[in-house]
Formats: sequence, structure tokens, C-alpha cells
Amino acid sequence: MPHTGTTWRLRRKAIYYAVHVHPCFFQEAPTISPNTPREKDLPIEPIPRSPDAAPASSAGGGAIAISVGHAANDMYVSLLPPLLPLFAANLGLSHTQAGMLSLLRQLPALLQPVLGHLADRIDLRYLVILAPTITGIMTSFLHLSPNYMVMVLLLTLAGLSTSAFHAIAPTLATNHAQTGSVGRGMALWVFGGEMGFTIGPLLVVTLVQHWSINSMPVLLVLGLAASVYMAVRLRTVPHRDMGISRPLPWYLALSQVRSVMLPLTYLTAARSLAFSALSSYLPMLLSESGAGLWLGGASLTVYQAAGSLGVLLGGSLSDRVGRREIILGSMILSPLFLFAALALNGVGQLLALAAVSLVGFTFTPVALAIVQESSIQNRALATSVYLSLSFLLQALATALVGALGDWIGLASAFRIGAVTLLLGSPLTFLLPKSPSPNRS
Repeated sequence: MPHTGTTWRLRRKAIYYAVHVHPCFFQEAPTISPNTPREKDLPIEPIPRSPDAAPASSAGGGAIAISVGHAANDMYVSLLPPLLPLFAANLGLSHTQAGMLSLLRQLPALLQPVLGHLADRIDLRYLVILAPTITGIMTSFLHLSPNYMVMVLLLTLAGLSTSAFHAIAPTLATNHAQTGSVGRGMALWVFGGEMGFTIGPLLVVTLVQHWSINSMPVLLVLGLAASVYMAVRLRTVPHRDMGISRPLPWYLALSQVRSVMLPLTYLTAARSLAFSALSSYLPMLLSESGAGLWLGGASLTVYQAAGSLGVLLGGSLSDRVGRREIILGSMILSPLFLFAALALNGVGQLLALAAVSLVGFTFTPVALAIVQESSIQNRALATSVYLSLSFLLQALATALVGALGDWIGLASAFRIGAVTLLLGSPLTFLLPKSPSPNRS
């Protein structure tokens, strides 16, 4: 009896699974002794490099270019909060409508896993190159919106552009990283975004105060310049290292990173209660403790600057001393500094907040490096899933801290966040070991 179409399809899937997913299917099963290390204790295999891969200098230049693009793109993203009161006054928006603008801008982040899945298979670098320009156009002309729905449309398009950038660019930043240098590539990536969020509000407020809100299109020049720079620097960088085998099906890729995602989910949620919420509520927290307006503004600047430095240090140091070691240090030391910041006043409090940010923000690039190294064949998908999850947890944590602040006070809410960090620190040992440290 001839084979049916279904039978042939099942046979093809079985052959693909055996050849591409489990080549050992055709080999003799190894003998497992009681001393065989557990999977989570095995070091992650370093990302292999092909002889035809781009040279290290080209790879480094690509990471720097993407960091510049990240700074430009996120600078536009950060313009909405300081301008929201003006938009609300001009269009007569309620608090609910104003809050929905921020939500609708972030909603396209849910599409990041889909875009990451595509980026593992086809070259989507031009979405990365064009993202700062598209986000800049949509944001720089928000003040011309004749009504609420037009503003919603512009922000949604800006959110789509930003989501595409965040889903695709992190993998491009490390596609040709030398063995043991993925942490540095992720550090440059996160540093760019932090700098964008730091510079954006200051830049737009200065522009509006000295000229008017109609001068906002001047900011578009920065997005155009970033796109041109990335186009020049990324033109010779292949979107995928030819030394890495073809991507796995998405369901197998997600199964592959499950053991890493579970502990990282708790660790990310715990730190979001302290750090993501602290970025939003820091001036209010200091105001409740009796600090003046100047200290509230200065503390936010110091907090962001120290966090940017922590990002660079964390990613680079993790290449040398190990990923788990950096995350464990961040989970233990940052809540201790947070307790100190809540107990001190004045300059001492400012220095403690800087220490909280410096140590706490080392977590982000290291977590991204772990995610990428846990799914070498589907790094864009794995990274975009983690980033989407991180964005969701940050939003929920900020809302939860706000509710706790109304109930027991912001200081007590952040003490709960610090205790949560300490309690969760042992979960760091569920993360896989890093590749052999790069001590060069």
C-alpha cells in the first residue's frame, strides 16, 4: 500500500530531528556514571566562530554602531513622559487617556518574539538601521497631532519600530563576538539604551524651553545620523555567523532555554521591584523623606549615570570572572546598599543610591549574555522572549510598588523589594556556568 502524505511528513520530521537536533541518535548511548555533572552545572558552550566570519574589529565596530543606534532610538522613547503634560493640556486629555499613551507605545513589545524568530532565519538588519529614523519621525511630530487618535497612531508606529530594533539588534551586536566576549557586546548594547534615556528628557526640555515645542523636528537629525552610521558600519557584518548550524524550530528552541528562563524570571521580577520601580519613584521617595527639589533631581541623574557605568562594568567583568558570579554579587550587594540608602540622608544617601545603581545594573547585560549563550542557534528568539518578559515584569513591578507605597509608604515598599532580592539570590546557582573566562 502506498505511503500517505501524512506518513512521509512524519518521516521527514523524524529525520530532521535526528540529524539537526540530536545527532547522537545514530551513536551509541554514553554510559552515565553517578559522577556525571548535572546539565545546569555544565558550562555553556561558547559561540563558535567560522573561518569566514567577520574579523574581531568589524564585530566590535558593529557593536558600537548598534549601541549608538540604541541610544538614538531610546532617546526618542524617553521624550513622551516630560512632554505628556503639554500634550494633555493641548488636547484636553484625562489622566486615563494620558496613561494609555504610554501603554500603547509599549504594547508592540509583545511582537518581539515573532520578530526575533524571523531574525534567526532572514536578514532583518535594515529594520535595525531604519528604526532610529522611523521612531524619530513618529516622535518628533507628535506635537502636530490634531486629535488623540492621531497621537495614538504615531506612538503605536513608534512602538513597532522600537520593538523591531530591540528584537533584532542585540543579536547583531554579538553575532561575531570573540569567544568569551558576549558580555562586553551586551554591555555596549544596554549602555546605549541607558544613555538615550538619560539624555532624552534633558535635551527635549531644554529645546522646548529655549525655543518652543514646534522646534521638536530638529531632533530628527540625530536619528538620521544614527541610521547612516549604522548603515555604514553594518554593511559588511553578516546577520548570522556561518559557523553556527541552522536554527531550530521555535518550539524546540523555547524548550532549550526553559531551564535558564525559569530562574531568570524570578531574578528579573525581584530586581524589578527594587530598580525599575526606583527609577520611577525616586524623586517621590526622597520627597517623602524630607529631601528638597534639588536633591530629588540630582539623585535621579546620579542614579542613571551610575547605572550606565554598572552596565559597562558588569558585562565586561562577566567575560572574565563568570556570569553567575556577577549576578550573585548584584543580588546580594544591591539590596544591602538599598537598605543603607533608605536609612541615610543628604550626601550619604546620594552615594548609597549611586552604589545601588552601580551594582544593581550589572545584572542586565549579564542576563542577556546568559540567554544568548543558552540558545546559540536561536539567539534572536531567546533574547526577544526574555526582553518581552522583562518589559512586562517591570511594568507590573512599578504598579505593585505604587500600590504598596499608597498602603505602607514607598520606603517600606522598597524594603520589601530588597528582602525579595536577598531571598532570591540562591536561585543564581540554577543558572548554567559561563564559558571559560576570557582573561586577555
